[in-house]
Amino acid sequence: MEPLERIGKATADVLGALLDGDHPRWGLEIVKLTGRPSGSVYPVLDRLERAGWVTSSWEDDTDRRGPRRRLYVLTADGAREAVKVCARRAGTARAARPALGAEAGR
Repeated sequence: MEPLERIGKATADVLGALLDGDHPRWGLEIVKLTGRPSGSVYPVLDRLERAGWVTSSWEDDTDRRGPRRRLYVLTADGAREAVKVCARRAGTARAARPALGAEAGR
C-alpha cells in the first residue's frame, strides 16, 4: 500500500463512506452517501485503488436488473489508514467548534 500525498475533504468523505458499513459499496452509492459529484468521487476511488487502499470488482448478481455495478471495499491496510484519516478529520472539526462558538459570543 502506498501512502497518499494529500488527503482532501473529498477523499476523507469517500473513506468515511467505505468505513461506514460492513459490505462493499458501489460508486453511485458512495456518490449519494457523500453528497459529492461523481466527477470527484470516481477519481478518488481510482486513486485509492492504485495506492492499494481499495480493491474493486464487478458485481455478479445476475438477478438484479440494470447494469452491473463496480463494488469497492477497503483493504485491511486501507481500512486502518482510513480510520486514522477520519479520526483526524473529526478531531479537527471538534477543535474548530469551540473557537467558532467563542467568536459568536463576542
